[in-house]
Amino acid sequence: MSAPKHVAIIMDGNGRWATKQKKSRKFGHYYGSENVREITLASLDLGIEVVTLYTFSTENWKRPQEEIDYLMKLPSIFFDKFLKELMEKGVRIHTIGDLSKIPDRTRKVMLNAVEKTKNNSKLILNFAINYGSRDEIVRAVNEIIKSEVTEVSEDTISDFLDTKGLPEVDLLIRTGGEQRLSNYLLWQLAYAEMAFVDVAWPEFSREMYEGLMHDFINKNRRFGGL
Repeated sequence: MSAPKHVAIIMDGNGRWATKQKKSRKFGHYYGSENVREITLASLDLGIEVVTLYTFSTENWKRPQEEIDYLMKLPSIFFDKFLKELMEKGVRIHTIGDLSKIPDRTRKVMLNAVEKTKNNSKLILNFAINYGSRDEIVRAVNEIIKSEVTEVSEDTISDFLDTKGLPEVDLLIRTGGEQRLSNYLLWQLAYAEMAFVDVAWPEFSREMYEGLMHDFINKNRRFGGL
């Protein structure tokens, strides 16, 4: 088996990692964003086509306002530092989620990165921001109702989801020690392999990532068959 085409990652544990070091949660989020670069470069080397990152969920609005404000500044910090390199490496930025509800500045930063990288083709780096799978499915159903579709199939639903045009998720990785999906890509994960890693996202190294890719390649994926 070859490397997965589409890897989805729940980048969990940033805040707890920082707290253990007696640092602020913002410190953890910052170093978590730094690790996005490392895993992106590793994904390029591994020949992965799409990496989808759970950046900010629809449930994350329940967090303290100070933390939310910082998380909304992180895209600007990240792209100011790395967009030039991502352009040179051929990385295309993509987003899923309801961007209409995030701050204007954050939305403009994300859409600027999408526009600047739209012709790149080495890897799609897909940011799930203000994303929740149930919200995505509800939005898709409402769009189907408004459309002229008279009979709904699995392909119909897939075509109205935020991930339209992307390959199915082959592998989900969740760092931070928790073992749940947290309203992430529920439709798209139907046949995905899952790896739950007991280290926080800032500690999740290229070597650990490559090890999971090795495990995936050696799996016999039957998709319900023999």
